[in-house]
Amino acid sequence: MASDASWSTPDARAAGSRAVPILSAKHLRKSYGADVVLADVELTIRTGERIGVVGLNGAGKSTLARILAGREDADSGELSRRRGATIEYLDQVPRFDGAPTAREAVMAGLASWRAAVERHEGAARALATAAGDLDLLLAEQAAAAEDVERLGGWQQEHRVDSLLGSLGVERPDAPVSELSGGEQRRVALARILIARPHLALLDEPTNHLDAGTIEWLESFLEDEYQGALLLITHDRYLLDRVATRTIEVTGGQVFSYDGGYELYLAQKAERLAHAARVEQNRQNFLRRELEWLRRQPKARGTKQKARIERAEAAKAIAAPRAERSVSFEVDVTRSGKTILELRELALSLAGRRLVAGLDLFLTQGERLGVIGKNGTGKTTLLRAITGELEPEAGRVVVGANTRIAYFDQQRSDLDDEKSVFENVAGDKSRIELGGEVIEPRTYLERFGFDGQRQRQPVGSLSGGERARVALARLLRQPSNLLILDEPTNDLDVATLAAVESLLVDSGATAIVVTHDRWFLDRVATSILAFEGEGRVVRYPGSYETYRRLREEAKLAEKQRAVASAPRASSAPARAERVPAPRKLTFAEAKELEALPDAITLAEARVETLTAKLADPALYAGGGAEVQQVTAELEAARADASRLMARWEALETKQAGG
Repeated sequence: MASDASWSTPDARAAGSRAVPILSAKHLRKSYGADVVLADVELTIRTGERIGVVGLNGAGKSTLARILAGREDADSGELSRRRGATIEYLDQVPRFDGAPTAREAVMAGLASWRAAVERHEGAARALATAAGDLDLLLAEQAAAAEDVERLGGWQQEHRVDSLLGSLGVERPDAPVSELSGGEQRRVALARILIARPHLALLDEPTNHLDAGTIEWLESFLEDEYQGALLLITHDRYLLDRVATRTIEVTGGQVFSYDGGYELYLAQKAERLAHAARVEQNRQNFLRRELEWLRRQPKARGTKQKARIERAEAAKAIAAPRAERSVSFEVDVTRSGKTILELRELALSLAGRRLVAGLDLFLTQGERLGVIGKNGTGKTTLLRAITGELEPEAGRVVVGANTRIAYFDQQRSDLDDEKSVFENVAGDKSRIELGGEVIEPRTYLERFGFDGQRQRQPVGSLSGGERARVALARLLRQPSNLLILDEPTNDLDVATLAAVESLLVDSGATAIVVTHDRWFLDRVATSILAFEGEGRVVRYPGSYETYRRLREEAKLAEKQRAVASAPRASSAPARAERVPAPRKLTFAEAKELEALPDAITLAEARVETLTAKLADPALYAGGGAEVQQVTAELEAARADASRLMARWEALETKQAGG
């Protein structure tokens, strides 16, 4: 058994012990048939903790999260939650009650906030009429005010559309049932973020998010979200930036490590090295004792019997279970001088221009990372390259010797009714790979599928396992241009590392659409960025280089705009003849400039009146004064909300032009 305190420093444990536990699990066990997923797991989550969860696909990460969230029962063990603690769970397939629009679904996350506001207002009304115990009402009002602040403050409703926009949900009034699976997950994520629970359990929150939105989510979780987090994700940058502790689910156990992904790797290496030393010492002891036993007559003395018992006990200890590993190979065929050229390529879909005049020349060994917001045309470009889609204009030139292997986002070439073996091997009794002939079952073992898993129907597999089947099917064919559409979705970090090694070590030429920034930094030799309205730009280097170049370009653009702006003139008549172009009217610009100070004053008045209502001295003067202050507070909140909405409207108008 491994508890959640394993491989944590004393300082970290001491700091954690001062925080209040939100949830505690002891001796959890969960099996599916003969497959033991969790065995005697212990885990405690405390206030303010940010826990990243890693582990191989099928190791039990989602099972653990569902049990902690109360969505699934453990076979045995104890699970205790702090009384009054709110716990929210982001499932990989979210559910919505009724038939709400996206906005209504997110508004449902404000139920706790509304209840806190209503409790506060109810206490204020009771205090105004002196209806009840004064001290109890004041305590209830103060507790309600504290909950309101914890849940985001007094002006919350206006944040719903802001969150949906930040997460890329462009149709807030559309019924959730009409949205794509990825959009539904973003709506569910927004609902949890606005609810601000004491503990949020997020299962793969970055799936279907583009890199820019993931960076926004990182900032939100780090800077704004105050609750505890349990974060199941393969996004290693997100883990590194947000997690204060990383737990690994492996072999039915849970091991805990301080810090994010990078520290986890270092500490895991130390743990495995320690386990290897312990096992080596056990093997050496057994060899010595067995040799002694073979030399001795039948032992009768007490000391001899004790020594035999020690040897038998050491022999009975199970060796550490070897972790499942995956390794990929691709049969890279010889390519010609031309691999792929795009000449003045133009692509449109449903009347919307996605690519305008794109020129691209791909040489041997290049690995092109493709990024951009969802719906900008990344997959459409891949379909044009593979010949599935006819370009609106321009040409796609594929080299005479170019052999393409295409990994599509939907894994559409898999047959869910057939087994893993049947999907990959088909009617082949042998697989040729780089001149080597491999038996199909041995080939599948390289992808982490043992004999039992090979017989499973693909429809019963997890998303990550389906992705491995699709990769096994793809890589069995000789090719010299790999086109991979979102290959990193659902894959665990060990499999991601294997794909990275495949691309880098094989020298394959590749085009990879992915939102995984760590992956792009390891693999990409250049970045093709979809920047909207048909603009597609190629940048040299990895994702980090692309981001730096984009920031430098934005800064240079601002500096050019400042330099080219008309300077103030001492001649008013001339200034009037050449007015600077404005997105806002003059009056709106002046109003926007004054709004931040007005909002600050309005919020300060809300705080002053809230504190006044919490002062017992107010109630000595009778109910009339209390009613007056209550009415003033409601008016002040409405004023602050109005000013905030006006500021957001003007900011949006200024940004959108």
